[in-house]
Formats: sequence, C-alpha cells, structure tokens
Amino acid sequence: MNTIEKLTEIFKEFPGIGERQAKRFVYFLMSRNGNYAENLSALIKELKKEVSQCSECFRFFLLDDNKDKLCELCRDKNIDSSTLMIVEKDSDLESIHKSRVYNGKYFILGGLVPIVEKNTNSKVRINELVERIKRDSKIIKEIVLAFSLSPQGNHTDFYVRNQIKSVTDSLGIKISSLGKGLSTGTELEYSDNDTLKNALKNRQ
Repeated sequence: MNTIEKLTEIFKEFPGIGERQAKRFVYFLMSRNGNYAENLSALIKELKKEVSQCSECFRFFLLDDNKDKLCELCRDKNIDSSTLMIVEKDSDLESIHKSRVYNGKYFILGGLVPIVEKNTNSKVRINELVERIKRDSKIIKEIVLAFSLSPQGNHTDFYVRNQIKSVTDSLGIKISSLGKGLSTGTELEYSDNDTLKNALKNRQ
C-alpha cells in the first residue's frame, strides 16, 4: 500500500467521510505547498499535547494552568448535579451546552451501539457509566438519554436503558429519553435551540 492509499484509509476513518472524499483530501494536501503540510502536522501534535480527556464525563478539553483532570463543566458548582445526560459524542455535548436549555451533568458514551454487534461493551463506555451512576447514586435523580433520532440512536437508547435499569431501579433513579421536538434522522449536534428545548421539555 503506497502513501496515497495509506492516507486515504486514514481519512476514511473520519466521521461521514467515504472513499471519494478521502482521496480528495489527499490530493488537496498534495496540491498545497510544503509549509501547509508541515503546519498541519505541527498543529495535530500540539492538539494532542494541549488537550486532555475529562475523567468524569470523558469530554475532551483544553488543559488550563491547573492541569486538572476534570473539565470546566464538571468543576462548575452551579451545575445541577441531580440530572445526568448521556450523549453520543463531544459535539453533541457542545451543542446542548451552547443552547443553554440544560444545566445538568453530562456523560459521553463514546459512540452509538451497532445494531448487529456481539462485543458491544468494547464500543461504548457502558461499564464506566454504570460505575458513575453507582458513585453518584446519592446525588443523581434522573438520567436523560439524548441520542440522535435514528435506528442506531433508538437501538442505543434501548441498550443503555436495559444495561442500567437494574441499578437505577434499585436506587430510585428515573430514566428518560428526549421527546417530541426532534425529527426522525436528526443529529443532535445540528439541532437548533428551540428543537433541543422542546425535545428536553417533552422527555419521557
């Protein structure tokens, strides 16, 4: 496999990128001058140095002077700790947080559960989620499952709900899902404020 093919395979791993788009990225890089590729490479290396992953919600965040293992959201004492929202990825968290329709805690699952997959636990952070619920059992009153309204999103909702049900039932924690407000096929990261507000208001 030559360099062009190797780079194409790497770009194909990006969300929503297929073979044709991946090759366009490779040819675009080849059309730029040498400084462009060097700057891109340097920025990627710096990104890995400056960014950490929160030990509580698993969100990626820029390190501050304190080098804290918790992101600024998990450190914020003004956030309602009684509600925990489970989302697929960082961009979903960012969209909901920026909309200001929700003021609780977050947990990033790390992906959606494949509909046909035997080793599901290796794909998402379900074990970490269960441990988080147990750890904060005296604080959490409600868990909100906030996934995209798609077949895989619905499957993930069903899977997570079943995986945590025994724990939440014994602790008296309510489980809810985003309600009407989201159209079928809607990605959370592209939803506007009013849509998110209605979906959260009508959760059930």
